[in-house]
Amino acid sequence: MINIIDVELLSERLGLSTSTIFFHLKELMDADIVSCKKEQYYTIYSLNEEIFTMNLKDLVKDNRNEEVLNLREEKYKERVIESFFKYNKLMNLSVQKKKKQIVLEKIIESFEWDRIYTEKEVNLRIADIHDDFCTIRRDLIGFNLMTRKGGEYKRI
Repeated sequence: MINIIDVELLSERLGLSTSTIFFHLKELMDADIVSCKKEQYYTIYSLNEEIFTMNLKDLVKDNRNEEVLNLREEKYKERVIESFFKYNKLMNLSVQKKKKQIVLEKIIESFEWDRIYTEKEVNLRIADIHDDFCTIRRDLIGFNLMTRKGGEYKRI
């Protein structure tokens, strides 16, 4: 428990103003990490110890509606595609794995299901989108969006 005197001591030890300490205590209260109650002349702050006994999986569990989460994910994908593609051409390939996955999923859409492609056909399709077809072809395989067996390529 922290009382008002301890807030002042905490302020002194951290080199922060008491108003800053109170601001952060309010933030912790909003996150249900800390609670407070008035006792006579003092405000008593208490740590919600239950939150620290939860495992990380339960703590970050997202209880929002799946439809809302899917919509949010789709909007994110659209923003990534808009930022990497101009006039149906890939401007550059992201180094971030999640964004690269989204870009590669967009590229793989230009390939038909259940059709076998030669390496030349794959290169030509990718070259229509970006000049570095070798890297993209390798990444399509690396991200398990396409298979290669004996010079033949197939969309997964």
